[in-house]
Amino acid sequence: MKAAPEAQKRLLELAELDAVLDRLAHRRRTLPELAEIDERSARLARLATEVITAETEASDLAREQAKAESDVEAVRVRAERDQKRLDSGQVGSSKDLSNLQSEIASLHRRQADLEDVVLEIMERREAADATVARLGAERAEIGAGLSTLEEKRDAALGDLDRESAESRGRRGGITGDIPADLLALYEKLREQYGVGAAMLQGGRCQGCKVSLSIADLNRIRAAAKDEVVRCEECRRILVRTPESGL
Repeated sequence: MKAAPEAQKRLLELAELDAVLDRLAHRRRTLPELAEIDERSARLARLATEVITAETEASDLAREQAKAESDVEAVRVRAERDQKRLDSGQVGSSKDLSNLQSEIASLHRRQADLEDVVLEIMERREAADATVARLGAERAEIGAGLSTLEEKRDAALGDLDRESAESRGRRGGITGDIPADLLALYEKLREQYGVGAAMLQGGRCQGCKVSLSIADLNRIRAAAKDEVVRCEECRRILVRTPESGL
């Protein structure tokens, strides 16, 4: 393949710009905010499940407490009713009187037991409500931090996108000066090796950093200036300049 020396030298500018674009793409993929956002998003997802579990437990305890308090009230009302019967003197026989007194005592014991149950449920509900509040506060804090990180990420991505767009614009100007067949070879090699063209400097390929043999250097010296030469080691296009050491 043949191409004007100036067109070949433009490959070095193109390779430099492509290296810039690769670095920008790498920075885009590895922004520290991305990992932090993933971590916080995962934590928020776990918190959502924990909050639902805690809220369900608190709701169940609220219903359980309401039922226990209703049971206490029912026993209290019945005990008061029996106490009024006892106090009214309407109970005639000693046997009925004894039975009524026994029932009242039993109701008071039942009421005391139920009130203990209510207290125990209230303690559990208080703990459950505290858990709901704690998880809610943690979720709000993580959510606020996530919003801040997303703003930082978007700002960083905006800067990178602007730099990339500028570099791609410059790249388009350079590719217009390179023959289609030479550009196609460059793109193919770049896809294969990451770098499509490198300078021959001081007898060394700047792509693979290998010093060329005397035979290879003699072959390149003998080649016409418009001949496109390749590194025998890495197969990249070798661009000759006054620094090539030929």
